[in-house]
Amino acid sequence: MGFFDRIKQGLAKTVQILNTDIRDLFKQKGRLVDDSFLDEMFEMFVKTDMGVAAAKEIVAEVRTQYRGRVVEMHDVLETVKTKLKSLMAQPAAPIRYAEKNPTVIMVCGVNGSGKTTTIAKLTSMFVSDGKKVVLGAADTFRAAAVEQLTIWAERLGAEIVIGASGSDPASVAHKAVAKALEINADICIVDTAGRLQTQKNLMQELEKIRRVLNKQIPDAPHEVILILDATTGQNGISQAKYFTEAVQCSGIVLAKLDGTAKGGVVIAIRKQVQLPVKFIGVGESAADLALFDPNEFVDALFDETEKSEEKGES
Repeated sequence: MGFFDRIKQGLAKTVQILNTDIRDLFKQKGRLVDDSFLDEMFEMFVKTDMGVAAAKEIVAEVRTQYRGRVVEMHDVLETVKTKLKSLMAQPAAPIRYAEKNPTVIMVCGVNGSGKTTTIAKLTSMFVSDGKKVVLGAADTFRAAAVEQLTIWAERLGAEIVIGASGSDPASVAHKAVAKALEINADICIVDTAGRLQTQKNLMQELEKIRRVLNKQIPDAPHEVILILDATTGQNGISQAKYFTEAVQCSGIVLAKLDGTAKGGVVIAIRKQVQLPVKFIGVGESAADLALFDPNEFVDALFDETEKSEEKGES
């Protein structure tokens, strides 16, 4: 499947609800754009978790263009899509590679966000691209995380560096980069323990890991990727803000997008946090990681609605 089909599959729950709501909005052929219509549209977009700010901007655009006019669904959809694409615009490059190996990627997120699975997906992507990968299991307090990452490393053909249970995570991160330098690896991915964004001592631990990596290689980490669970909706924005303050996150991987009806949270994150969404997780297997394309994301959101309109469904 190409990105468009994969994102459509991942967004199935969101698309289903959005399609139903839009068709309800245009029950009768031609609809007067008045306050009632605009209020309904605002509520519809907020329901997808795209956030009040983004919903207001979209509705304001529709109001400016169509207020007092009778409109058809396709006119409004084109305006909405154009506005969303402008809100979602971001740099195209997914990973900032180091000028000289290794490229160091630090991965963080709250407990249960899908970090380990996402690291496996990133590793699979890099290995498939012919890159040599070292994993640093710096989640030293959870044996299951180390065990899971070790299994993935063996399965995908990556090196892994682990430490004793309860040892200093920054020390494991240091050893992982040292190993990557020793074997001339292309990529070093450092896992970190899941933590709530409000746990100050654990956030300081993340800062220490970042400092250690930076001391080892002056411009490392080259990427600090935050893994967000799409099913948490608006709480993801709070996580993005706190983690970025602590360790200067450079981008987001949105995991579990296929499990939520609130896929609009991607829009809220771009609007409020300004971090690029680099990849999205649209399934459980190692291959289920898609490079994020904002334009195709927006097209996928409204594809079913447009198809139903073409068929003349009401």
